[in-house]
Amino acid sequence: MKKLNVILSLIMFGFLLNSCNNDNAQASYPYSVSMTDAPGPYQQVNVDVIGVEIKGEGSESITLNVIPGIYDLLKLSNGVEKLIATDTLEISKISQIRLILGTRNTVVLDGITYPLSTPSAEQSGLKLQVHQTLQEGIMYHVLLDFDANKSIVKLGNGGYKLKPVIRTVETAISGAIKGTITPIGALAVATATNLVTLETYSTNVNVEGKFLVMGLPAGKYSLTITPDITIVPALKEVKVDNIDVEIGQTKIIAAISLL
Repeated sequence: MKKLNVILSLIMFGFLLNSCNNDNAQASYPYSVSMTDAPGPYQQVNVDVIGVEIKGEGSESITLNVIPGIYDLLKLSNGVEKLIATDTLEISKISQIRLILGTRNTVVLDGITYPLSTPSAEQSGLKLQVHQTLQEGIMYHVLLDFDANKSIVKLGNGGYKLKPVIRTVETAISGAIKGTITPIGALAVATATNLVTLETYSTNVNVEGKFLVMGLPAGKYSLTITPDITIVPALKEVKVDNIDVEIGQTKIIAAISLL
């Protein structure tokens, strides 16, 4: 995360330096895209990223400077994210991000690696609607939040298909809830529910008992920690009410005991 912040700071510095040296230059908007994940019941979910495109108004498209590679989504959770593309845009309205995947996508389950077919991604890319209006002087960072549980589809022939379910998170205009549970090591899901819209946002608690629910619009939330009682029957579900989430802030709550 520290490395990511350094990279983003360097991008912003270059943008500001260029602005000072050329007051008459066209307005430009530093922009970056990262990936993160809500874990699923797999050992690995590997996606082959080969391109990221931005679509502006009309048919205008811009190919970002991508960092290609095969990324294991299950290493990107609870606040961990991976920078996959950066650029400085000269358009102020963004309607769509297109994530282009290659053919080397795989899932590992019980030690066995299965290929993931991704026909739609190979042909035209995964189209993610964002509808942003950019302002000069602000760095924009978009997080592509994969849901591994919903993105892997088991086929009738025993194989698997990647049908990505991705939520876009504009980190500059959202908040988060962070906390810990006991006992450490318990399998559990943390779900934040907006008390007005009733929209829910979830993540898994990691092996250290920590969780971070990101991409929350400002508002009042309830937080529910749901343990896997099939493993430890003595654990109980716990709910915390009336959590205020503010834009650009991470709300840290007191440790939650599931016993």
